[in-house]
Amino acid sequence: MRINVLQHTPSEGPGSIADWAEDHGHELYIYHPYQFNGVLPTADETDLLVILGGPMSPNDDVDWIHAERQLIKQLLARHKPIFGACFGAQQITKTLGYSVLKAPHKEVGWAPVYRQADVVPELPAKLTALHWHEEMFEVPHEAQLLFTSDLVRNQGFILGDNVIGLQFHLEPKAVNVRTMVVNDGNYANDHNALEQTPDEILKAAVPLENKTAVDAIFDYLVRQH
Repeated sequence: MRINVLQHTPSEGPGSIADWAEDHGHELYIYHPYQFNGVLPTADETDLLVILGGPMSPNDDVDWIHAERQLIKQLLARHKPIFGACFGAQQITKTLGYSVLKAPHKEVGWAPVYRQADVVPELPAKLTALHWHEEMFEVPHEAQLLFTSDLVRNQGFILGDNVIGLQFHLEPKAVNVRTMVVNDGNYANDHNALEQTPDEILKAAVPLENKTAVDAIFDYLVRQH
């Protein structure tokens, strides 16, 4: 299986998603459309699409952001599996015609999320996830709410049996967290409702169950197709 990853900043890579792909013998291709003139894969060469986070907004009028949504639209029409994290989940909902709005609270740091649907086997009822956002998606009417948090209700959705979007991050390994903090840690210092400093975010251990949840999500997406 060819897994195409759309990465939108050097500090937010695929993390444990890459580990899952390697463990299952899948080929991972990582694209950086924000840097390399909007280069994207085609729908024909995509078996599974992963859309990662980034500092931009889906509401930005940028050519490659619009082009990504065209790719997502094509894959939705073909019922291909798609996973989006943070900006990636927002891109999916924008493609479906829903809004990306300012969240009621800016969340930067570690905080619990709570599962709201029992669709994905072996997905824990509660996880401590890494949050790095101040916008949120509208949950599509045709989708189920998958996760919520104490401060922001719309934290995850599942659409049919092939699309999952999360507003938070389960994929970062310890090295990914360090990369995010040393490069973008100041983002936590301004109106952060979680009231965590970059140093506090850095010192927190990555929960082992987050990789278990990533494995469960991708096992589910692949098992259905």
